[in-house]
Amino acid sequence: MKKTAIIVTGPTAGGKSALSIDLAKALSTEIISADSRQIFADIPIVTAQPSIEERMGIPHHLMGHLPLDAYYSAACFEQDALDLSAHLFDRHDTAIVCGGSMMYVDAFCYGIDTLPTVPSDLRTALGELHRRKGDEWLLARLAQADPATFAGIDRKNIKRVFHALEITLAAGRPYSTLLTGQKKERPFRILKVIVEREREQLFARINNRVGDMQANGLLEEARRVYPLRGLNSLNTVGLKELFAHFDGLMSLDEALDRIRKNTRVFAKKQLTWLARPMHEDSPIETIRVRPDEADPVQKILSRL
Repeated sequence: MKKTAIIVTGPTAGGKSALSIDLAKALSTEIISADSRQIFADIPIVTAQPSIEERMGIPHHLMGHLPLDAYYSAACFEQDALDLSAHLFDRHDTAIVCGGSMMYVDAFCYGIDTLPTVPSDLRTALGELHRRKGDEWLLARLAQADPATFAGIDRKNIKRVFHALEITLAAGRPYSTLLTGQKKERPFRILKVIVEREREQLFARINNRVGDMQANGLLEEARRVYPLRGLNSLNTVGLKELFAHFDGLMSLDEALDRIRKNTRVFAKKQLTWLARPMHEDSPIETIRVRPDEADPVQKILSRL
């Protein structure tokens, strides 16, 4: 059988992790996380990292191993995940990549354009300006430096705005001019598994998850990292709202409600991304499964 990377993706709280673990057990293989926040240490609750018990002895890679102040990008993930998958294919016929970070999944499947390395002093200086002058300044600076990128970027995704501007400054030319859109071939088969749920059920799971996180120590985790709140790794749903609560800008109930709302908004963006039509000549196979159907694992195995 040709070596196969199985991409398990879908909206947040949809059940990706549990399905991946069941699938890894059935195939006797391992899991590579494709989550841009789970990669960091010290924030397992807010990033919904599966616990040691939930992992059921299945090795998980690229999860909880980077310090919060480390730089990481989709390009870094592409290289790390390809290296890991090659290592796993030495021992297994399959490797599972699980996550809902859109750029990470696309980077693994299709590749990403080679971008210049951003000098640490440039990133530090830009970060300091951003902290002093705020998000509106950062957006205006990108609009001036790269109007094409600014026109199409999600302006609420400040991490992405920051990344586009730092690349522009490091390269000395607009970020948009560095993007070729050329897709890379992979030396293995890719089967993309999209985990689906009814939207009403998905949103109920999101709401319940926030309550579970609170019960499991979300506030204590947020307080531990609050002194580092300027780091990009902490610019995420669940922490931004609690930091605002710690700053006295909203009550705890308001912060938790805002987390639920912002997580639902993020899930909608993921659903839009997952609904994109696949190009007719794409080598990637796609299968959609529902965790509540009779045997989703067997459905995937039969496709293999």
